[in-house]
Amino acid sequence: MRIVLIGDAESPHLLKWARALDGSAQVELWVASSRGFLREFDALVPADRRLTLDIDVQHAGGNLGVLRTLPALGRWLASVDADWLHAHYLTSHGTLAWLVKRGWRLRARIAGSAWGSDILVTPQRSAAYRWLTRRVLAACALTTSDSLHMAHRMSELGARDVMTFPFGLDAMPRQRQLKQPWLFFANRGLEPLYRPERVLALFADVARSRADARLVVANDGGGRAALTAQAYSLGLAARIRFVGRLDAAAQASWYADAQWYLSQPSTDSVSVSVLEAMAHGCIPLLSELPANRELVRNGDNGLIVADDTGLDIARLEALLANAPAVAEANRRWIEAHALFGPAVARFLDRLREIDRQ
Repeated sequence: MRIVLIGDAESPHLLKWARALDGSAQVELWVASSRGFLREFDALVPADRRLTLDIDVQHAGGNLGVLRTLPALGRWLASVDADWLHAHYLTSHGTLAWLVKRGWRLRARIAGSAWGSDILVTPQRSAAYRWLTRRVLAACALTTSDSLHMAHRMSELGARDVMTFPFGLDAMPRQRQLKQPWLFFANRGLEPLYRPERVLALFADVARSRADARLVVANDGGGRAALTAQAYSLGLAARIRFVGRLDAAAQASWYADAQWYLSQPSTDSVSVSVLEAMAHGCIPLLSELPANRELVRNGDNGLIVADDTGLDIARLEALLANAPAVAEANRRWIEAHALFGPAVARFLDRLREIDRQ
């Protein structure tokens, strides 16, 4: 089965899909990238199976310039003669796949993978974006979603066949037995969408009661200077550590040490960062979002923190008293539902079923 990934090959997310698909002996993988390629693609996909469009697709919109790439993409895909075009992020690369299939009358079917804001945010911005999202979804023979909440929205927008599975882990990490009981870890982007200022405010709730509480904030973004100032204004600069962007090994080390994981975005689907934290035995403290309710039973294996509330130290202490059992239950759930390899194998099986119809 010849599959062409259409997306941003400078993204580690597309690289993860490429690795999973390349692991199947029955797949011949090709990649068309809106930008360039991470160097890891060199070992996965030969240069003669790759196309660089050299455009900067903005997930916030304003991508009319990408239409200039259609002739080059169309000619290349016509020569590839793929069975499937697999587009990632529907309102940008999905649009390219839809238009090029129509314009060049390609025999390939389209599979589209939604990433989050392309379904949960962009269609709400205007009637034009809703129309475009509906057209792209209608053109897809199969779509994937990483949460039931987003899958429901996709169905409302006209998606026909939606597979739902988390953008999960490649393998289960080994769990350390000893964690620092009042160490908190956060690693979402330091941008407004992820509300890092709320992460600091929630930590301050705990810090008032626990002198041994510490927070490590990874990642980076435009809000870092304001967050540093916030830490000083809260009187917590000595207890909040900003460590910037981390490689996988360093991030895994913080997951392993931390007892608590804080994630407070204003909108989200199922986050791979939350899945990683749960797999490392962290107790998740998440914002009130439908996708987070798919992961956390409030007060049982973590907490859902409503926007108008703070962190109740008594509830944290109750969870901490049962931390080993919470960690084991969360790890069992991840192992059963959130490993990426088995999910991609099911995805390929579904593509074959559609081909036989």
